[in-house]
Amino acid sequence: MNAYLTAAMFTITGFAFIASTLLISRILRPSAPNPDKLETYECGPLPVGDAWRQFNLHYYLFALVFVVFDVEAAFLYPWAVAFKLEGPYAVAEMLIFVALLLAGWAYAWKRGALEWE
Repeated sequence: MNAYLTAAMFTITGFAFIASTLLISRILRPSAPNPDKLETYECGPLPVGDAWRQFNLHYYLFALVFVVFDVEAAFLYPWAVAFKLEGPYAVAEMLIFVALLLAGWAYAWKRGALEWE
């Protein structure tokens, strides 16, 4: 029961910190709204037309492939740090991980997600 109490206290403290930070920032920030600041784009050309436009699906797929490989880079660092501690087990795990990522990359390449038209 003590472990649950500790977790609950950390959760409550976290939510209290977030709420107090948002409240303090709302009190201390300057507020001078005007029509120019309430525009969709504060600078640059004025938006024209409907916001619900269709866009090329390749942008979405390319972003997903980027996220996959970005996550791979995030997982490679802890593996490199623990490499000497774990030995062959860590190497086997990383080979499986990289093989799965390469399979995903090959699938994306086959489907044409990496090609710009």
